[in-house]
Amino acid sequence: MRVTVNGEARELPDGTTVADAVAAVTPAASGVAAALNDEVVRRAAWAATPLADADRLEVLTAVQGG
Repeated sequence: MRVTVNGEARELPDGTTVADAVAAVTPAASGVAAALNDEVVRRAAWAATPLADADRLEVLTAVQGG
């Protein structure tokens, strides 16, 4: 299936979840948020939220600095 992750088109296997896609984008264990088709997905739901063809996923990581 073809999914847009952070503005970049990616081919992902069927059954890929938000958790799988986030892990592919960042190794960060905390400070990460995900929005699927403009709706925030709670971290507790990532593993149970499958992606579908043409979905848009934004993965955001918090950074420190000034």
